[in-house]
Amino acid sequence: MANFELDVENQRVMTKVARLYHSRGIRQTEIASRLGISQARVSRLLRAAEEAEIVRTVVVIPDGLYAELEEALELRYGLDQVHVVDTVDDDESELTKDLGQAAATVLQALPGESATIGFTSWSRSLRQMALAMRPVRHPGNITVVEMLGDVGPPRLEHEATRATQRIADLVGATPLFLRAPGVITSASVRQAIIDHDAHTRAAIAAHDNIDLALVGIGDCEIVAPLVAGDNFFSTEQFDLAKSLGAVGQVNLRFIDADGNAVVSGLDELVIGVTLDQLKAAKRRVGVAGGNSKYEAVRAAVRGGWVNTLVTDIVTAERLLAEPATPSK
Repeated sequence: MANFELDVENQRVMTKVARLYHSRGIRQTEIASRLGISQARVSRLLRAAEEAEIVRTVVVIPDGLYAELEEALELRYGLDQVHVVDTVDDDESELTKDLGQAAATVLQALPGESATIGFTSWSRSLRQMALAMRPVRHPGNITVVEMLGDVGPPRLEHEATRATQRIADLVGATPLFLRAPGVITSASVRQAIIDHDAHTRAAIAAHDNIDLALVGIGDCEIVAPLVAGDNFFSTEQFDLAKSLGAVGQVNLRFIDADGNAVVSGLDELVIGVTLDQLKAAKRRVGVAGGNSKYEAVRAAVRGGWVNTLVTDIVTAERLLAEPATPSK
């Protein structure tokens, strides 16, 4: 056996490519297109899989990886990629770290032709991703644009700014900040802010051309350090959304259990990417898991708001245990 020291992510990617090629008979060009990597890299991964004896007469799945579960979820929900990770324990703060670290390896493996990367800087998992990433510079002009304005106290706004700057530095991009309140008290105030702030207008305009969206997925509750009404929805507004059928939200746009948009006046209060702009992005990566976010994750994949999912094994197994769409 070749003397390879493989990290878990390299094993996972090699296993996925090997299974698609050897077990399912998918051509290298199609694998490259599906996973968003070059055909040359697919060939290298197949050779490495053989040298590491992941491919013998059958594809051997290394311990601790979940290739079959990932593929089953991809087929069930029509997802391009699923990445299932182990977690340290049941504590959701630890889960956030695990998911963020896994997402960092996923992002680094994605192709570099994304001219505009949408980043949800208030997401705890995505801020952990920013901390875990390593430099992965690509040629060309790249922009990292924040997909939602500020939510929560100044400390959180500062963390969001640092995370956006770090992502931009690591990929060699220009950051485009959205330093406006994420949630406004009225539609007229929202429009006034946009009309009088050129930076806000520039960020909102960039939302029309997002190639890679790093999506925030949340439930319909207020979780610390967020505070009701502090550039954020109030308890009463969340209750309204839930009364209309909302089970979760993507970038503060509410969705029901089927993944359909929940129509209300609340959308007019948000300064951030719209669902139409989000759906137009070619690759939409959701990083979320845990019991509290399960319904929101399920709704996000049912509605097609994400097409790449990074989640924990418990959430993945729950998703697979039920139909992709609810029974009518």
